[in-house]
Amino acid sequence: MPVFDPQYDAPALRARLEQAQGMVIACYCAAWCDTCTQYRPGFDALAQQWPQHTFVWVDIEESPELLDDEDVENFPTVLIQSARGNLFYGTLLPYISHLERLISHMDDATPVVDSGPALLQTLLMPAAQ
Repeated sequence: MPVFDPQYDAPALRARLEQAQGMVIACYCAAWCDTCTQYRPGFDALAQQWPQHTFVWVDIEESPELLDDEDVENFPTVLIQSARGNLFYGTLLPYISHLERLISHMDDATPVVDSGPALLQTLLMPAAQ
């Protein structure tokens, strides 16, 4: 499964979010960030490993509306959502193995957290109108 970039793939991302059953895993980054550039190939590989989930690469300068009222101070900042809400929102060390381990431990018993943006599907809705 490809990694969606809302700057270029908003219609495809909206369609995917409407029918997807898995989690949404978003990485908030910036084009100028060398750490993000190095992190991206591993993020792409995880998208191939877990096609049931929706992976989204959000450039915070190009798509700031997808942060809702949140700020990103360090990279990579990751958001993991289920239909129930946010399961994780925060900065990770830039080792893809940390994200891989986090995803592998998420399930229906994972508690929802209070932090992070609203559901990405909701945040993308104004762009569809």
